[in-house]
Parts: sequence; C-alpha cells; structure tokens
Amino acid sequence: MSWIQIKLDTTPDRSSELEDLLLECGACAVTLQDGSDQPLYEPDLGTTPLWDNLRLIGLFTADADMEEVIEQLNQSAAGSFSAHRVEIVEDKDWEREWMEHFHPMQFGKRLWVCPSWKEVPDENAVNLMLDPGLAFGTGTHPTTALCLKWLDAQDMNGKQVIDYGCGSGILGIASLLLGAKHVLGVDTDPQALEATLDNAGRNNIDTSNIKICYPRETPEILADIMVANILAGPLISLAETIANLTKPEGKLALSGILEEQTDDVTAAYTPWFDMEPAVVEDGWVRLSGIRKASI
Repeated sequence: MSWIQIKLDTTPDRSSELEDLLLECGACAVTLQDGSDQPLYEPDLGTTPLWDNLRLIGLFTADADMEEVIEQLNQSAAGSFSAHRVEIVEDKDWEREWMEHFHPMQFGKRLWVCPSWKEVPDENAVNLMLDPGLAFGTGTHPTTALCLKWLDAQDMNGKQVIDYGCGSGILGIASLLLGAKHVLGVDTDPQALEATLDNAGRNNIDTSNIKICYPRETPEILADIMVANILAGPLISLAETIANLTKPEGKLALSGILEEQTDDVTAAYTPWFDMEPAVVEDGWVRLSGIRKASI
C-alpha cells in the first residue's frame, strides 16, 4: 500500500493550528520536523521547544483527494504556511527496516552487543543479546558506546553496580556479563524498567542478580561502580544523590554530556569525586572519577 504525504513549512506559533487542520482534513498522522538543521540539545524541564523553522508532514491514505485538502488548507489557514509539497510514500515494514540496520558491535576487548535476532560474530566473547524495545540504549549512540568501552576496561568481578537511568538495561547487563555480582537499575520510565528485565532474561541473567526501581524507591545500596548515562542537566542536579549512592573509592562514569557542558558537570561532581580527564567521541563526552574516601 502507498501513502501520500504533504509537507508544510511554518513557524512554531502556527504549528498547532496547522496540525489540527491536517487532522480535520483526514491525516492519519502528523509529524513535526526541523526545517533548517537547527539543533535542540537539552530543554528545560517541563518545556517542549520547537525549531524556529518548522516542517509539518501530514500522512494520508492513497485515496485521499489532495486537491481538496490543499484547497481547505488555503481557505482555513491562509498565511499559516509558506510552501507545500505533496509526495507519494511507499509503505515499509519500519520495524524490520530498523532491525536490518542494527548489527553486532564490539566495545573494548571483550564485549559485543548483538541484536537478539542475529548470530553472534564471536562465541567466545562476552556477548550481550539486546532488544531495546521502546527504551534508550543500543550502543549505536556515542554516549552508550563511551560507557560500554569504559565498563569493558574495568575489573568488574564481584562488584555492586548501580545504573542510574538504565534505559534498555544495556550498561547494567554488560556489567553482569563482565563479572559484576549485582546490578541495581534505576529509571523514571516504566518502559525502561520493563526493557531492562526483558533484556536481562534474554541474556539468562539470574533474577536475584538484578533489581530495578524508580528513583524514589532506591534502596540503601552503595555502588562499587556507578554509571549514569542521562543528560547534563539531570546529572548536575543528581550529583549529591549519585555521590551518596557510591562507596568511598568507588568508580564513577557519566555520559550524555555535550563537549561544551564538560566543565559544568565536572564542577558539580568535584566536591565528592576525584575527576579524570574527559573522553570525547563525536562531540559527546564521558567523565569518570573515583569517590573520595572522605569529604
């Protein structure tokens, strides 16, 4: 089955009006996209910023009368958009399309992350079988890759690990496969907690070795290894919380940080940790440190 899409260039103040109108005209879905390659890095809590130049894409079934749609848009939303373009879109199995492009990846010397539907390239390696579902974390993003490489280089044997902002569970599960004794995965998103347990089962992790919880339910456990791959703003606000969950001389790895945010995040953790030089990959940063024995 084919679909028809119409693209409208507009501004944030007109977007809600146009979105509602497209749906009234019979659009099955409306997508908002950046119209001029403007980065939006980290919004303030409770805000949803939009790009200055915005492109709305309305998706219609193949039998939609697009001339009538355009006429209705011109009558009801004159001046709300500067240009339009109508295109035919071939139908795809988008989930399968994504799955075909997710391949096994190596991090460090020992660790591989492998899609659960593909063969592992090295049966003797530490192979983490992953199906991220709706949660963040596959290893394809530099922030996750930076943390996985760091974990691969650590002595994980017998360690208690806390993965703060666990997403798909990839960092905690990697820690267990690399020799950690127990992992606590913390996240605000119930889908992340569900994905973490699903992926733990996929890797034959004993359920007694992994626990998940929301931040407000975090038990009194101290980490030998603390990893937090979130964003700079939350990392800064959580600095004391993360410090209080880390043992003296425990190790810390932070990511989700843009290069220009390095100094601010480092400063937030310096009261509790001896911080090490940043490691940069594609504009993203991993910070690591060791918990001070006394403050």
